Amino acid sequence: MTMAGLALPAIVLMTVVNAYPVVYAAIQALHDGDLLNLGGFVGLANFRDALADPLFWSSARFTVLFSLCGVFGSWLVGFALALLLKPEFPGKNSFKILLLLPWIVPIVVSSMSWNWLVATPSSLLPMLAADLGFGRVMFLADPTMAMITVCLFKIWISYPFMMMMMSAALEGIEPNLYEAARVDGASPRQQLRHIILPMTARSTYIAWILMAMFSVNDFATIYLLTGGGPVNATTSLIVLAYRSVFQDFRPGYGVAISFLMTAALVTMSVILFRQIRKANVA
Repeated sequence: MTMAGLALPAIVLMTVVNAYPVVYAAIQALHDGDLLNLGGFVGLANFRDALADPLFWSSARFTVLFSLCGVFGSWLVGFALALLLKPEFPGKNSFKILLLLPWIVPIVVSSMSWNWLVATPSSLLPMLAADLGFGRVMFLADPTMAMITVCLFKIWISYPFMMMMMSAALEGIEPNLYEAARVDGASPRQQLRHIILPMTARSTYIAWILMAMFSVNDFATIYLLTGGGPVNATTSLIVLAYRSVFQDFRPGYGVAISFLMTAALVTMSVILFRQIRKANVA
């Protein structure tokens, strides 16, 4: 029996297990029922209602902002730390472990810690802001500050993943390239532009794709920190879909939002995969 024949039962089982909920969700998106009943067939009405809902578009805008911060903010921090950790120095491994803590610590613990820091006027950061003369800064009660806080929190818990991805990519660059560049008089900035960035491009695009998926589908980070408030300022599409299904009891509408999210993610992934193919890295 070939290897494909041995793997076939597992492939069939995984296909069935994953296909059933997707098919049923597609059926739900075409009906107007509740959590217990499928309801009547409404066709594409749920999709039309979602695209006509101002809350959907405000949630989509925040999802884009949140994802951009999650992807590029965490990449910049992670890439900078990966470059910093590339040379050998005493205590490097211990320092790297400390930098991984935001990724290792459970999201519930991290969100509670940030709530303790910023949630109330008597929290540490609001009191520090008042002492520095910035007045009464409400990090989670003001819509703009809440969005900034949630995005910073996303960068905080995501940069270790990017740091590990980029550290692995940097390890794959031949040291001879750096030596040849130094002999030719290339500055560190020129080495970064002409050696490091091109040679790590493929890993970078893959990391961006993964982090974009993590960010768009990140329910816990937002819900545990702000619950989507204040006044829906930090409501992302995944939070809106959750509310529609489990609070408003409109599963068809919530699933329609999820399918629209999936379509956007697939489109973005196709674009980035094309960039991976263009990267001149074996």
